Amino acid sequence: MTDQTSNITPRTTPRILSIAGTDPTGGAGIHADLKSIAANGGYGMAVVTALVAQNTRGVRSVHTPPVAFLRQQLNAVSDDVTIDAVKIGMLAEIDVIHEVRSWLNAHRPPLVVLDPVMVATSGHRLLEPQAEQALRDLIPLADLVTPNVPELAVLLAEPTAANWAAAIEQGKRLSARTGVTVLVKGGHFDETICPDALVNTHGLLAQSVVEFASPRIATKNTHGTGCSLSSAMATVQARTGDWAASLAEVKDWLQDALTHADDLKVGQGHGPIHHFHRLFAGASVESATPADSVKFSATLWRDVEQIRTQIFDLPFIKDLGTGVLAERDFAYYLAQDALYLATYPRVLARASEIAPSIHAQRFLADSARRCRDVELELHRNWLGQRDVSSEAGPVTAGYLDHLLGLAEGGNYAVLLAALLPCFWLYADVGERLHTDFLARTETAVHPYAAWLQTYADEEFAAATREVIALTDAAAATASAAQRSAMRQAFATSSRFELDFFDAPRHSVLA
Repeated sequence: MTDQTSNITPRTTPRILSIAGTDPTGGAGIHADLKSIAANGGYGMAVVTALVAQNTRGVRSVHTPPVAFLRQQLNAVSDDVTIDAVKIGMLAEIDVIHEVRSWLNAHRPPLVVLDPVMVATSGHRLLEPQAEQALRDLIPLADLVTPNVPELAVLLAEPTAANWAAAIEQGKRLSARTGVTVLVKGGHFDETICPDALVNTHGLLAQSVVEFASPRIATKNTHGTGCSLSSAMATVQARTGDWAASLAEVKDWLQDALTHADDLKVGQGHGPIHHFHRLFAGASVESATPADSVKFSATLWRDVEQIRTQIFDLPFIKDLGTGVLAERDFAYYLAQDALYLATYPRVLARASEIAPSIHAQRFLADSARRCRDVELELHRNWLGQRDVSSEAGPVTAGYLDHLLGLAEGGNYAVLLAALLPCFWLYADVGERLHTDFLARTETAVHPYAAWLQTYADEEFAAATREVIALTDAAAATASAAQRSAMRQAFATSSRFELDFFDAPRHSVLA
């Protein structure tokens, strides 16, 4: 079977009903759902299950209206409006769960996404045991269930998964028991990359596990992320009918919403994500510059902001810039870079082969030749007869395996995104270090001046700008899933660049 929900008739503007609690500060619950639905192209409606007195610092009180009034709300909507998808959030009490279950059985909406609100971020259990079991029994009526890692464990009555692999296995067990597709979320794990996976063991996806990953955004303002993700999935799935494509599109949007969450400055605790960043950014840019000036490459650059900061904080980079870097460290780095550059032109040549235009083909082929003739020769001349390792270290080998694997895959846009950090990050490092070097007029001699000049000169900067432009052009015609893969490839290569610069320190210590 394919990655589809068979009873969905995709709509350009789907009508999405959120059944959830409130948040008077607007960051979670139905307030976040309605923003998320609108931001992803849907028309949002809401039925209130609980009135919650909360803010960015926590929940103070919960009032549950009479179940009879919940029934009246549900019937008022469904008696009048054709519902394309339902997102279910906070169901505070067992009677509320039973009422929602009764309504689902009676009306059978074509698409149901269940966000099982059971465990707070603090770890506090939000439902009584009987209500927890009632919520488990509700899962088979859903098409997608989106628990966080602690909630996934509660649904299975198991200990919380200690790592991503264990969480995936729990997702498989929950899918096997319920027949439902599970969105396993990796936000609780303290990793640089934030993974998510669609899991279905009943053949409803192209594969039983479809994984996506994106760089983790360093922000405390994540309030309502789960609500926003689940309502966005309901909306986009009602437009596409394809779970994998929907998750790729939603993660792309959510990444931007998290990246710009700090801009909102709402509350003193964990603030909300920026649901409408793209709308606001588009409006401000349109008033100043042509619309096409907002480039996909800017998103890539924001994705790795934390990695870029970490690169310039490395002792290797600081000492390289000032010229006090130990020669053995530079020799190890340069030897590994020479091994890397011996294979890198093959990847550039492969990108040239599959490039869609003659211009791109020629540029990438010329870049492969420059890599062999200029950069690699610089390395060989400096190394000379120095006694350095001729074996690829684990970072070098891992980076090359990453690039060669994508080259073999044959997706031009994704491969180009993976190649871009070797241009862009090097140009950034070279320019900044060379500028600092020139500013230190009291330094007459710099032992690594030739290296700084190579990556700071205008020829390399122009080549970098060209690869950025080619990447933007490739993204313009790519699908949402391809753009998500491009972001993942760019972030992975950027992480390898960070580790590459840090490898000499670990080699010496070893």
